[in-house]
Formats: sequence, C-alpha cells, structure tokens
Amino acid sequence: MLQLCQVTEGLFISNARSACSDELIQQEAVTLCINVSKQQPFPATAIKRLQVPVYDDPNEDLHSHFDRCADAIHQEAARGGCTVVYCKNGRSRSASVCIAYLMKHRKLTLADAIEMVKTARHVIEPNPGFLSQLQRYEQELNK
Repeated sequence: MLQLCQVTEGLFISNARSACSDELIQQEAVTLCINVSKQQPFPATAIKRLQVPVYDDPNEDLHSHFDRCADAIHQEAARGGCTVVYCKNGRSRSASVCIAYLMKHRKLTLADAIEMVKTARHVIEPNPGFLSQLQRYEQELNK
C-alpha cells in the first residue's frame, strides 16, 4: 500500500516508492521532498528537492545534515508548505531526520520525538549509529 505517514501538519515520512507517487505528492500537497539516500529517485512532480546522500550504515555521518534538514522542514511549514522525508524503506535514515527536526523545532526530547515518529509510522527504527548521532544532537541542542 502506498502512503505518506503524517508526523506533523507540515511533515510526512515515507518509503521511496510512496514518496515517488506523483498522485500521493499532489494529494497531500507536498512542496518539498527530502531524499535521504544515494540511489533512490525523486518524484517526477516539479517540487523543491533536497538530497542527503547517505547510506543506511551506522558509520555514515547523518549528524552533519540534521540542522540543514530540520531548518528546511521548518521553513517549508512556515510558508504553509509540506515536506516528505523518505529513504528506501522509510525506517532508519528518514526517521532520524524527522526526529532531529522534532527535537530542534518542536523542542521534543529524543524519546518523545522517536515516539511521535513511531506513532506516525510504526516500522521506524534508526540504526544504532544514527541513534547515537541523535543522542549527541540532543545534547548539543540542550547546551
């Protein structure tokens, strides 16, 4: 089943197959696609795109992209737009980016942010490397 899972009013999380469905993109009025992968395509629909070229590997540096992605989601929502964040399966990379956004701009704790994304998409599971990068990010945000 193709679906975009709504995390907040301006944020969806998804796998690549759903995120590349032009019908879903239009249906949910998505205005920005954040593709957290090296190989997955973008939807054909002409909308803003942001690529975060990382593999789902605990050793990948996703941390250095947290601020840029969180700010892009925030700015899009402030303009009344909607963002979909996706990776191949919509489980680890995209979830980590959504969690970082919730911590930075919604002031949630890491645990609450994970819970909120999990409620929207129950299959999420950031890999151990991304989880520790999120823990580090939480500490930095709380300084």
